[in-house]
Amino acid sequence: MFRNYFKIAWRNLKRNKTFSLINILGLALGMACSLVILLWVQDELAMDRFHANDDRIYRVMENQAWAGQDVSSTPATPGILAENLKKDFPEVEKAAMMTWEQNILLTVGTTFGKENGRYASGDFLTIFSFPLKQGDARTALARPDGIVISEKLAHKYFPNQDALGKTIRVDNTDDMMVTGVMGALPENSSLKFDYLVSWERFVKNNKWVKEWGNNGPRTFVLLSKKADPDKLSAKIKDYIKQKTNRQTNNIELFLQKSSEAYLHSNFKSGKLDGGRIEYVRMFIIVAVFILLIACINFMNLATARSVKRAKEVGVRKVVGAERSSLMGQFVGESLLISFLALFVALLVVVLLLPIFNELTEKKLTFRFADPVFWLVLLGLTLVTGVVSGSYPALFLSSLKPVVVLKGVLKFKPSATLFRKGLVMFQFSLSIILIVGMIIIYRQIRYIQTKNLGFDKENLVYMPLEGDLQKNYPTFRSELLTQPGIKAVSTSWSDPLEVGSSTIGVTWPGKDTTQRILFNQTAVHYDYLKTMDIRLKEGRAFSPDYSTDTTNYLINEAAARKIGFKDPVGKEMTFWGRKGIIVGVVKDYHINSLHVAIEPLILHMQRNEFSGVVLVRAEAGRTREALASLEKTFRKFNPKYPFEYKFTDQEFGNNYKSENIISKLANYFAFLAIFISCLGLFGLAAFTAEQRTKEIGIRKVLGASISNIVLMLSKDFLLLVLLSSLVALPVSWWAMDNWLKKFENRIDIEWWMFAAAVLASLIIALMTISFQSIKAALMNPVKSLKTE
Repeated sequence: MFRNYFKIAWRNLKRNKTFSLINILGLALGMACSLVILLWVQDELAMDRFHANDDRIYRVMENQAWAGQDVSSTPATPGILAENLKKDFPEVEKAAMMTWEQNILLTVGTTFGKENGRYASGDFLTIFSFPLKQGDARTALARPDGIVISEKLAHKYFPNQDALGKTIRVDNTDDMMVTGVMGALPENSSLKFDYLVSWERFVKNNKWVKEWGNNGPRTFVLLSKKADPDKLSAKIKDYIKQKTNRQTNNIELFLQKSSEAYLHSNFKSGKLDGGRIEYVRMFIIVAVFILLIACINFMNLATARSVKRAKEVGVRKVVGAERSSLMGQFVGESLLISFLALFVALLVVVLLLPIFNELTEKKLTFRFADPVFWLVLLGLTLVTGVVSGSYPALFLSSLKPVVVLKGVLKFKPSATLFRKGLVMFQFSLSIILIVGMIIIYRQIRYIQTKNLGFDKENLVYMPLEGDLQKNYPTFRSELLTQPGIKAVSTSWSDPLEVGSSTIGVTWPGKDTTQRILFNQTAVHYDYLKTMDIRLKEGRAFSPDYSTDTTNYLINEAAARKIGFKDPVGKEMTFWGRKGIIVGVVKDYHINSLHVAIEPLILHMQRNEFSGVVLVRAEAGRTREALASLEKTFRKFNPKYPFEYKFTDQEFGNNYKSENIISKLANYFAFLAIFISCLGLFGLAAFTAEQRTKEIGIRKVLGASISNIVLMLSKDFLLLVLLSSLVALPVSWWAMDNWLKKFENRIDIEWWMFAAAVLASLIIALMTISFQSIKAALMNPVKSLKTE
């Protein structure tokens, strides 16, 4: 029986090559898209889950409440938190501190380079399961002069040698011993580093780490097996208040599972509010949408062509076939098409996966050796086959032999309405994707072109380190004489992120019970000129005023927060140092565009210079300016490699995820429309075939080609218009929620919806027109001829 079913199915595929090709191609594209998204989602969900004790690893977070501001959540914590938590709470089995990413100079003999890594305390390598090929995870970071390096760095600095026990010079100041060598970090690790330096060195160079009032490093804890994370989170809530003996302290601690931090990183009012998980959910929905569109194509075409198989069903019922066996045959045919589509889909994915990996900066692969992978593939194919074949099977198996054997099959109004409803549904999904594509593109474009309040073009910055720190004034003076250089200054922070904040600001009349948070950074002369920041009132720092070393510049947001009507000339105390506000700068973006511009205080770097050197190149002379910068740098800092960053490029890198999402949205929207149009093409061809004699008669009676094309097209175009009535409210709701994640965002305008509907109509018309014109041009003599 099954052999006969297979033969019949195969013959039907061969007999109707065009419709078979449309069905297989449509399902294959839908399945290929779903497979790619499934691989991407699987990779995202697996991020940071490879650690042996994943279920017990948590990071400590802070909720900070400041006057006039929403509660903010941050992973930055006091540098002495880990050791105290381990000491005071038996639920904490291990605890470790880790810094943000550091870029420091490593030197061995004549080989040197700037490498990316972190400082970490002793328990770090025993909490996490990073692959340590040499050394002991329990003691590798215990030595004050210990450093753990990657195999890559071991090959670079100790070629053809055993690196363990060897010495590396760090920042030309300290000799560190290699106490461990790590293998390559797993691709699904969100923490990236090529070395880990002993925490003791960081503490030695940063005394502020030992104070409860200073935040920065990250704290990770490994809970005991019997510990309840929720109860512990409640117990540590007021821990910093207790340690500082200040009940007015507005900082509360809580725990977040470490492996969930990658996908769940956004907080609002101290509560979890999404993150990258939203993109995961979005693409799961997109995958379902596209697969549904492909299935609907199959259902529509199979149902529309049922007239061709009506007599077959009638004859088989007359000779005793039961409805269940007929349903089995038609579902079996759809499963055959699904498996053929799966083969094509796998081929498409194999060909396109390298391009997708390049686009998303992933390293996705087919896990052919994983039985779960094959089970998922089998499940996807079965679901696709059963869903796409279910309605045709039910419809065809329900036909009555007496009716179908009399002559031409007539569809009931309900069947026609159902088919039209399916067309509307798939075009509704397509229009939703097109609207999403337009709005996401516009939002990303808005971010890329938004005026940040300073000019990010022709602005270069580089670390202020090594001999540059002590020779900066001379370095700056010589650099300003070089061709292509317009202005030079320094800042503690890079141009796109002011990462330091303080509540240590007072002024006459301030309410002492209010704890107001200000961002702050130290700068040098010509900072405003180099950044091209506009003054609202007052003046910039100038060497003509010796008191400027204790004076301040503030932005408009800070002026509003302080409450002075005319801030210039008013007294302000910052970190216990009294000074005068000499100028107010126009608000400019000091952090991500996802957040509002916050209060900022600029103060002067005095004798010790650190942070970054900012260099403004003259327009059109960037290459010349870089050559001048390199020549001067090598003269003053020969022991360090010459490295620099363009502000505009770094700005683009900060929104890389949004750029990737925008591109993927474009591709998926195009794919959804293409699959929908495949089905529309098939339906138009079938309709034209069914109405061949009608078209012939109309032509004989004088109907023009345009009349016939309009007659065949209008019903389909009406369905697309009706689809928009469903799609537009849904797409507005979805994209409005997405845009709420941006503090700086575009407005959703009517033309975006109009453009999506118009694009759908034009694409649908182009698809239908081919078959309509072909039918209209047919010779009526041939179309009216009786067999």
